[in-house]
Amino acid sequence: MPSRTSAPPPGSRSRNVVGDIQHGLVPVDTDVRLHYVVAGQGDPVVLLPGWPQSWYTWRFVMPQLINAGRRVYAIDPRGFGDSDIPPTGYDLETGARDLHRFLEQLGLACVGGVDIVSHDIGSWIAHTHAVIYPDDVRRLVLSDAYIPGVSPSPPPGYPDTQLNARQWHFYFNRVEGLPEALIHGREAIFLAWFFGPQKLARTWAIEPDAFDEYLRVFSRPGAVRAGLSYYREAFSPNALDEAKARGSHQLSMPILTLGGEYADADNLYHTVRAICSDVTNEVFDGVGHHITEECPHEFSQAVLQFWRNHPTTA
Repeated sequence: MPSRTSAPPPGSRSRNVVGDIQHGLVPVDTDVRLHYVVAGQGDPVVLLPGWPQSWYTWRFVMPQLINAGRRVYAIDPRGFGDSDIPPTGYDLETGARDLHRFLEQLGLACVGGVDIVSHDIGSWIAHTHAVIYPDDVRRLVLSDAYIPGVSPSPPPGYPDTQLNARQWHFYFNRVEGLPEALIHGREAIFLAWFFGPQKLARTWAIEPDAFDEYLRVFSRPGAVRAGLSYYREAFSPNALDEAKARGSHQLSMPILTLGGEYADADNLYHTVRAICSDVTNEVFDGVGHHITEECPHEFSQAVLQFWRNHPTTA
């Protein structure tokens, strides 16, 4: 059965960020529990973060959705945040199954589905979940992500300096063993790069408390390996073949794609419009990759307007 505690995990910076939130752990697999936070009342919405972050990336978005009358669940996928860190299960189909079981455990897998909002690797999982479990999803938001095997592959050859600065980790993370050895003991240096000007246009968006929170969970035993495993699994030959098959599957739910001008911009839109006839897109000017933190108000307003433009009776 799901377990819930009113206090955040030891050392967490989550107090008083969102308001009256509850922390919980939900078993989704043998010896695997997903950590989540929940706050607000009303129609539920589920948020999935990107890497190397956690549910905490939604700290400025959650209050705006709550004020709009929504009950907000922000999840840490396996290996993220304060969720369990098993040795295996970082392929996207397992991530999708984890999400499906999370919805079942909390009674959110209802007729008509639930709204899901995602970012980065969270969007990898959310897309896979929407293909495999379409009845779970009412409306889907995918933001600033290159979806392996689904998004068009980059052209061959050497990327220019700007693109290389944004994408080098897609290659580095997949090398077996070496990244863990180089990152160990240097987690703060590694994260500082991800939260620096190479990834953010508004470099002040990751405040010191947020950096400390991300460093806390990123430094947990096994967390680095878990994050790298998502890349290793997603870009394996078998996984890419499976993703290409999913990428040909048409999705029927309305989808909103969001991007930062100085990151993936409208690339995700061009990916998704080939597999869905009802796609809305918005690119945020003057913003980098971490749009949930660089422009949380604009992000929230885009999501709320998308929902208003696609009302449901569920």
